[in-house]
Amino acid sequence: MSLGDENGGGSGTGGGTGQTRTRFPDTAAGDVYGGARRPARSSRSLVTVVGVVVLLIAAIAFANRGGGDESRSPDPAKEPAAAPTAATGVRPVSGRNGTLPAGYAQDEQGAQSAAANYAVALVSADILKPDRRRDIVRQLFVADKVSALETNFNKAYSKEFLDKVGLDANGNAAPGMTYVSRTAPVGTKATELSPNSATVEVWCTGVFGTAGVGSVNPVTNDWFTMTLKLRWSGGDWKVESFSQKEGPAPVNADRTASNADEIAKAVAEFGGFTYAR
Repeated sequence: MSLGDENGGGSGTGGGTGQTRTRFPDTAAGDVYGGARRPARSSRSLVTVVGVVVLLIAAIAFANRGGGDESRSPDPAKEPAAAPTAATGVRPVSGRNGTLPAGYAQDEQGAQSAAANYAVALVSADILKPDRRRDIVRQLFVADKVSALETNFNKAYSKEFLDKVGLDANGNAAPGMTYVSRTAPVGTKATELSPNSATVEVWCTGVFGTAGVGSVNPVTNDWFTMTLKLRWSGGDWKVESFSQKEGPAPVNADRTASNADEIAKAVAEFGGFTYAR
């Protein structure tokens, strides 16, 4: 996944456009998923075409630019040792804000729980839906960034952008298609922490694309790390800014890809998780 730098720098784009890489299946016309055997490959072997994953992140980076100072690199000698994402005995959240968990503890485990859940929301299918996007921005970000971010997100996820990823003006896929953008945190790491601010890295994997017969952007997986700068505001952790980079990515297993119906059914039947320590 090619990703923009924090606040929209680097490979991010200025108007919701960008480059992405999508691997076309080797099967003939018909079900683009059916029977395809995925060889081991590196991400560099993907063909550069208009698609979903990097366009999505480039648009987010564009919307987020101008928010906060860049994170300073942590001192490796002072980095905390890795710890398993296990139960701490502290209640992770005390409620919810709309559909998102809220009420995190004002400590390291609370910041990590917040960052994990926020990473899921920021790279979700809902962020492309105008009605849901407004709610997500207001729920996740510090109040002094909301107005500017709402404007930037709306510009980033314009009708032209949605057309490029095969969605209508409301962020919905064409009839018979299922748009997928679901992220699963693998682990979290706090690199900076004070009573009122935190920087947390979230290592993620996810599935992205459109499931359906004839889809030119079949659902594939990716690995990336999202860094979120958080501020304690209004009695909870809120996002000031975030960035994303590729990997760490494992070697792909040589497995038979599921067909479009199996992918669409899985998305419909398996709900997402609330992540917390």
